[in-house]
Amino acid sequence: MGSVHGAWGFIRDPLSILSVISSAPPSLLFSALLAIAVGGFISLYLFLNLLAHHPRPPHNSEKTYLSIDSDGNPTPPAPLPDAFNPSSTPILDISVIVPAYNESARLPGMLAEAITFLASHYPNSWELLIVDDGSSDSTISTALEWAGKRLSLGELQPDRIRAIPLVKNRGKGGAVTHGMRHIRGRYAVFADADGATKFSDLKTLMEKIQEIEVDGHGIAIGSRAHMVNTDAVVQRSFIRNFLMHSFHTLLRTVGVRDIGDTQCGFKLFSRAAAEAVFSDLRTEGWIFDIEILLLARYKGIPVVEVPVSWHEVEGTKMNLVKDSVRMAWDLGMVRVSYAVGVYTIGEGGPGRGRRKSCEGGVVVGEKQNHEAQDGDNQDEVRNREQLNGRAK
Repeated sequence: MGSVHGAWGFIRDPLSILSVISSAPPSLLFSALLAIAVGGFISLYLFLNLLAHHPRPPHNSEKTYLSIDSDGNPTPPAPLPDAFNPSSTPILDISVIVPAYNESARLPGMLAEAITFLASHYPNSWELLIVDDGSSDSTISTALEWAGKRLSLGELQPDRIRAIPLVKNRGKGGAVTHGMRHIRGRYAVFADADGATKFSDLKTLMEKIQEIEVDGHGIAIGSRAHMVNTDAVVQRSFIRNFLMHSFHTLLRTVGVRDIGDTQCGFKLFSRAAAEAVFSDLRTEGWIFDIEILLLARYKGIPVVEVPVSWHEVEGTKMNLVKDSVRMAWDLGMVRVSYAVGVYTIGEGGPGRGRRKSCEGGVVVGEKQNHEAQDGDNQDEVRNREQLNGRAK
């Protein structure tokens, strides 16, 4: 007992501890500190591995899609293409991904606007992928019935709209990622099912992305930052605006300083950029937009922010307080997970020489980057000329 009390007294006496430390050999102190540091890092790494999000593998049924045939009837499930397969090549100009969770009421209006624009600007060279994120309503059947009616009116062709049902809800980021993995277009844009963003603004995004592409890599993101003092934002509730400004402050602390609006659900990717980003994307919740921008920066992919027209639409699936807290937590997890190596960064992005020129910030805003065109090969130039011709 005496030895126990003596040890406890020693531990409680800071001077005794300091005396032992000061008398210890420097090599022993260094070894002890190194062991503590290594042990702390390993503990943090294991802790983050337990908490960090790791997307589940897709079910076999999620690798198929539904559409309508030439008679307007639903087709049996057919296999989806693997866009990230090295042998895969684009056969369309543009793919549109629409993540949808219980959107049977709002989806038809968005589809009507999108298809009117696509048929006019990219005739016979577009597709629209509706990724049903485990809905409990009639999202899929509503979309296919709507497509069948449009086909009967001669306004739509078979297989232009593809519906991909997910067995279990992944979250918006997971639905978008799943859609991006199965595109057939040279470019791919994801757009919210509520139709809050004016779809014809895709024309401006396409023009801007082609100005800043580097080695076929580029991202153009829609932005509502210019609307911060308009009625659409000012008339929002105090709590919603407070959370919005708090979130932007948090973004600056983790390194996303050059983007005015990270959360707008209207983002356009070149095919190469989509593969480089979404092959590494882990986050499947609301914060996935931030991880997209972080990956773009890590991989040297240029990003341009483009003002778009936007209006508030009722029926949001977001719980302001709960989801804001979750987003803050996920944001911290993503940033730390990349910092300590829980999340690794794979291949993809512009060539090494170009990547160095982008170091320190790949966001170019609305500035024109004429150097982006220097490395274009002749095939890319021809593709751009064809796209521009169709978009006029």
